[in-house]
Amino acid sequence: MSLNQLVDSRDVRFVLFELLGLESLNRLERLHDFDRNMYEDTLNLAEKIALDHYYASNADGDKIGLQFNPATNEVKVPESFHKGFRSYIEAGFHTLQFPPAAGGVGMPSSISVACAEYFNAGNTALTMYCGSITGAALLILLYGSEEVKKMFLPKMMEGEWGGTMCLTEPGAGSDVGALKAKAVKQADGTYLITGQKIFISNGEHDLTPNIIHPVLARIEGDPAGTKGISIFLVPKFLVNPDGSLGERNDMICSGIEHKMGLKGNATSSLNFGDNGKCVGYLLGKERQGMMIMFTLMNAARIHTGVQAQAVSSAAYMHAVTYARNRIQGTHITQMLNPGAPKVAIIEHPDVKRMLLYMKSTVEGMRMLTLFLAYNEDIMHYSSNAEEIKEATAIVEILTPIVKAGISDAGWLVTAEAIQVYGGYGYCQEYPVEQYARDIKVFSIYEGTNAIQSLDLQMRKILMNPEMYNYSILKKQIARVVEKAKGIVDDKYIAPVQRGLEKLDEVIKMMRIQMEEGKFMALVLNATPLQQAMFPLVLAWLHLWSLAITIPQAKAILGEAKGAERQKIIAENTEAAYYSGRLLSSQFYIGAEFPKYFGMIECIMANEGAALKMAVDNFTGALKE
Repeated sequence: MSLNQLVDSRDVRFVLFELLGLESLNRLERLHDFDRNMYEDTLNLAEKIALDHYYASNADGDKIGLQFNPATNEVKVPESFHKGFRSYIEAGFHTLQFPPAAGGVGMPSSISVACAEYFNAGNTALTMYCGSITGAALLILLYGSEEVKKMFLPKMMEGEWGGTMCLTEPGAGSDVGALKAKAVKQADGTYLITGQKIFISNGEHDLTPNIIHPVLARIEGDPAGTKGISIFLVPKFLVNPDGSLGERNDMICSGIEHKMGLKGNATSSLNFGDNGKCVGYLLGKERQGMMIMFTLMNAARIHTGVQAQAVSSAAYMHAVTYARNRIQGTHITQMLNPGAPKVAIIEHPDVKRMLLYMKSTVEGMRMLTLFLAYNEDIMHYSSNAEEIKEATAIVEILTPIVKAGISDAGWLVTAEAIQVYGGYGYCQEYPVEQYARDIKVFSIYEGTNAIQSLDLQMRKILMNPEMYNYSILKKQIARVVEKAKGIVDDKYIAPVQRGLEKLDEVIKMMRIQMEEGKFMALVLNATPLQQAMFPLVLAWLHLWSLAITIPQAKAILGEAKGAERQKIIAENTEAAYYSGRLLSSQFYIGAEFPKYFGMIECIMANEGAALKMAVDNFTGALKE
């Protein structure tokens, strides 16, 4: 059994160049110099590194894991991680989106996200070490003083030093404003940092000689809550005036977590200033910490969705490969024939259903992340104010859906991959059980999915001025509906139209609840709203896909049916691709999306039992 793909590369090209028309962005001044060939070369290189070095080391991260030395407070990653890390850095993927003036490649976000799918499908734990360099460097580039940039940015842009994002504390997770980390200003303009951070991805490792930690802390005397928070750069090693590494800063990794998944990534507890000598450098201005950190958080939330999409893709591709090669049972039409030959399980109807569910969901995820990235490119690089405004609205409303919707759906996709394998899928000799364990955290970190749901419901829809974000999303859906008419059968158009109408009813009800002050009832349905909007968005994108794939499939297959059609598909890879994607979209809209209407009914019912539950209702008559 061989596996030469973790991501459907033909589908990546379809979404980028046929659905989105990425090359049209070359009209933007920043992207003038790029063409299809350059994009293709970048994608091909990402896939090669992902297959050769990332996937090859993925099992090591899970089975060998990390080595934490409590005597030195240092962490060693699996040896196989180092080659993949250096390949990524040497190819410049950590600065792929950075402007050329800052030493980056300057490619669009759309290509960066597509490449990120390859790397995360190969080895998410390793990719996290790489991505944290990009995030920390971006903060320095945007908010660092000239002194800070000179001290840290060159080594970050070279990929020589690592990075993190230090928010969470033992008593301040989702409630960031409750943090206790403290900063005291010194005469030389630096700050002494004291406190502890936990659950810090990439917090300690041996992939780079230095790690730069952006740390949220409160300057002594500043107000409580999020308004009093500042952000500081705390290097693992201090930096000498000539740029060389100086003495170890007063910060240590006090331990790493033993987790369900992503075991190759060092989720660390970091202690700052145990000896009162931890030096930090202010990033931006005092009390701008949350504003600055959200630059990184918003990007991280989008990337979390990409991570979940990528792991889902890898699980699906493994399941397809296994189903093609696993021989068991006779064909359903020969089940009463004891002499019938055994067939691959991919021939069994229920296995086909499981695989098509996975395929349609993964393809929907890919369209969603790349559509958002495409709008990010417009948002950042267009000179047209109205175009920027609409693109920004799409990015804002889709970000929580990308993070929460994809991470929830990805958990289900990996579970289905295990089911395709049967008992073998539950065993560690096969890779899909690792994917299920790895993917679960994506619904938890970078802001739990409950927080994403509240953000979507309140900030991105109900409290958004004139609900502009929502109106632009509806405009985009309506555009696709019109485009599909005359091309796509109405039985696939009508559900999307009706789905949007039902969503309008829900939003109207929620607006009334907000006006009447029924806040508890309103927020109780925040997560159900997000969970309903995700399949609606995917159904809309699949309808868009149908408007393209139907003419393409017809151009290749003509009116061929039955055996003649199958012969063309078997001999022509493009016929196979378009036919498969057409069926995938039809399946999603026809078989998966109808569940949405039940979800809408549940929201409209406004069942309030959860609000009536008292503490003792959960524990019965048990008392301490």
